[in-house]
Amino acid sequence: MKRRSYGRDAGLSLRMVLTGTLLGLLYVVFAVVLFQVLNVGLVPMIVIVVGIAFFQYFTSDKLALAASGAKIVERDQAPQLHDMIERLCAMADLPKPRVAIIDTDVPNAFATGRSPKHAAVAVTRGLWERLEPQEVEGVLAHELSHVANRDVLIMTVASFFAMLAGLLTRFGIYGGMFGGGRGRDNNAVPVWLIVLLVSVVTYFLSQILILAISRYREYAADRGSALITGAPEHLMSALQKISSEMFRIPQRDLRQVEGMNAFFIIPASVKGSVSQLFQTHPPLEKRLAALGEIAREMGRPVA
Repeated sequence: MKRRSYGRDAGLSLRMVLTGTLLGLLYVVFAVVLFQVLNVGLVPMIVIVVGIAFFQYFTSDKLALAASGAKIVERDQAPQLHDMIERLCAMADLPKPRVAIIDTDVPNAFATGRSPKHAAVAVTRGLWERLEPQEVEGVLAHELSHVANRDVLIMTVASFFAMLAGLLTRFGIYGGMFGGGRGRDNNAVPVWLIVLLVSVVTYFLSQILILAISRYREYAADRGSALITGAPEHLMSALQKISSEMFRIPQRDLRQVEGMNAFFIIPASVKGSVSQLFQTHPPLEKRLAALGEIAREMGRPVA
């Protein structure tokens, strides 16, 4: 089944454009305010912003792999995994991404990269050992759908700028602790306080915009997996198994990979008590219900 047989998700594409536009406007305002407050020259500010953007664009995949501890593996190191991905890529009409393995017992997977030609798919040792081959294929098809939909890049960029705002928030707090950045007179608002407030607001709005797309993109990737493999029940089984197995993993191991929650197929914080309002993924029950509906439309068995 070629990818063109099901095409891009129009709803996801619209959300990506809207989210990208709003994020761009948000960070223009963010940069202008800092430009005024910190009294940085226009040229240095442009150089810094453009430099960060280029750095993030061309290194997003490497940064994500490094952050997760994933290691690129060649065919002779993981022949079965390479075979699965090659077969799915042929079915989805996609170029083969780089293949990586994360040496952790946490069952999970994610995709990264700025485009289908510069992508990587990573799976954990725990996922490979715990799931059946057809379930692994369902997960891999889900991750390849993220690559095909190109939603990985906007999530990476959005997360990066949210992280930058978070760092500046800490800078503002430390500035206040050490009494730096005072105004010209005692009645002026301290520079550190302005930086802190602007960064906090930017970080909060960034998270809201990320949530606006992160949940929908999971539904789109689930649908893509079902259509690529023709067997949505395999992904349903995989999601259930990953979620249940996560409760057997020590909290210490989960904390080590929680930084990749927005990218994982199932967040490592599934055991936590995070409010549903701030979850990056839709509830498992809703994902299973959506896949079940697709399975019925395809005439496939649903447990």
